[in-house]
Amino acid sequence: MGVRLLVLAVLAVALMVVDARFDLLKPARKQASLVLMDAYWITDLPGRLWEGVASQFGSRTELVAENEKLKTENLLLQGRMQKLAALTEQNVRLRELLNSSALVNEKVEVAELIGMDPNPFTHRIIINKGERDGVVLGQPVLDARGLMGQVVELMPYTSRVLLLTDTTHSIPVQVNRNGLRAIASGTGNPERLELRHVADTADIKEGDLLVSSGLGQRFPAGYPVATVKEVIHDSGQPFAIVRAVPTAALNRSRYLLLCSATAAPPRNAPMTRPRPRNSSTPTAVARCCRPACRNR
Repeated sequence: MGVRLLVLAVLAVALMVVDARFDLLKPARKQASLVLMDAYWITDLPGRLWEGVASQFGSRTELVAENEKLKTENLLLQGRMQKLAALTEQNVRLRELLNSSALVNEKVEVAELIGMDPNPFTHRIIINKGERDGVVLGQPVLDARGLMGQVVELMPYTSRVLLLTDTTHSIPVQVNRNGLRAIASGTGNPERLELRHVADTADIKEGDLLVSSGLGQRFPAGYPVATVKEVIHDSGQPFAIVRAVPTAALNRSRYLLLCSATAAPPRNAPMTRPRPRNSSTPTAVARCCRPACRNR
């Protein structure tokens, strides 16, 4: 046994020396590697099977966790996208307002709508600028599209604005196409104004733009007020029925412009025309622009 082991050891050493010094055993080693490849694969099979099973279970757990994480991130991103959409729309409105403020000659100040009058029979809004900010009674208010109304009540840091469509409000206008003058009065409908006492033969038609005429020294001249929507002629009546749609987005504008005219209006403003007796709301404190009211 000892002799055999010694012989095998000497033979192994001799083979290693020959393999290291000469290339005689390279073909034999290649053939041996081909034969032993299947043996290596079989002996390694249990380990690879275990790694595959562990990887499957581990991958599923990781995928579930990653899926939950992605769902959470997706929800957060959707929330941010909603906010981004609102900010984008707000940016567009501010740019429109900035462009409109660049077109006016009077001094303007940006204000924000912070509230609305809960009374359904009055069209009033509350803005975040008041007497401490230099706002005065009767100051015109407009948005990016046209005139909205005028300040009728002052508080230290807020103000109430009477909109054009309130039933107590009237504004002198003129047809931009030919200069025809008229009085646009509120109807209580936020989407409609009426031109009263317009002669049946007057040159006014659907689509005409109505702008402020500047008469009454309340509103500056040249601001868009409304667009004529309907003109009804009745041969038996001396006056035509003219309905118009305000150009300003009275129900949608959030950012407004306070326009300071070159000449400040007097502080004591006359009352507007009274409401009908069947109305349950008080009369708004605002100056009426009608000549008949001014001559009282």
